[in-house]
Amino acid sequence: MCALSREADAVLLLFDEFWDEAGDPYGRVKSDTNFYITGRIGKHNVVLTIMSGMGTNSATYAAVNLRASYTGLQLILLVGICGGLPRIGDKDAYLGDVVVSKQVVGYDNMLDDGTGRPNADVRPLLAALDTEFMEKRLKMAAAIHLKELQQEAKEQMRRAEYHYPGAKNDAIYPPEYSHKHKDLCRACAENPDFFCRSAFQSSCAEIGCEPDKLIPREHREDLPKGADFAPEIFIGRLGSGNTVMKSGLDRDRIAAKYNVVAFEMEGAGIGEEFPCIVVKGICDYADSHKNKIWQNFAAATAASVAKAILAWFPSSSDGQYEPPPKGMTWYSLFSKY
Repeated sequence: MCALSREADAVLLLFDEFWDEAGDPYGRVKSDTNFYITGRIGKHNVVLTIMSGMGTNSATYAAVNLRASYTGLQLILLVGICGGLPRIGDKDAYLGDVVVSKQVVGYDNMLDDGTGRPNADVRPLLAALDTEFMEKRLKMAAAIHLKELQQEAKEQMRRAEYHYPGAKNDAIYPPEYSHKHKDLCRACAENPDFFCRSAFQSSCAEIGCEPDKLIPREHREDLPKGADFAPEIFIGRLGSGNTVMKSGLDRDRIAAKYNVVAFEMEGAGIGEEFPCIVVKGICDYADSHKNKIWQNFAAATAASVAKAILAWFPSSSDGQYEPPPKGMTWYSLFSKY
């Protein structure tokens, strides 16, 4: 499942085959308004759906409809972009790294009541992925898939840019330093916790965020734009809500209280009754200093990790990758029949 078209575009670059080039061969139940793209990824037949919008309500609606049309549902991978903490555990996290959900909790009205646990069917896989051995395997496979995605985008002459944007574009400010106009803007000046729409749509350079306020960090390497980049993969608890997290202070407060490593907007809408794993690429630091430079690359790294995860999900097929007969499908951003 994807909430944004840019997320779906990245995923579709990693399909190995498509089953619907001549139109939808499987149909859907009458009440289902979702749109589906079917095909194969690795050893699994899959179906991708793009939600009608962002947020938990859209995710719930899409998941319920999908299960109605694809009754053999075995796995949902909710793939896309998110805001991440600049440090997760004992490691620095960087833009382009990927988070995988061990648990999802809603931060709009967050209660530490144990909700958001993964479905029982995916807990063994998540436990395995949390080992150092499988983490290294997953990272190596994701790096290969990322190169495949980038090459496929080049061959298809995609408009979107999926290459690494460069370490110089990965910058972080202190949590209390807001992304707002420094002068000549009453809206930005009057409220320390508010910034105007124009500021939100402008880059740090355009509104005068001061470079000397940046937090110095050692990047893994001083990688230039377009360099090979193997994302780190963090497995942990994700915060999910219907509002974009755009405050460094709120980010740190909620993360410390509820032990979340990233913030996204759809995972809490998919209940425990669905076998779901959330896979999101970090495109910003969940603060006010947002931009779109990293969104395509983060979508690509998330799609690459999702394909790597799917390779370890058990298949019930006999190894013959042919379009399944109508009525035998199931759903996910990545799914299997």
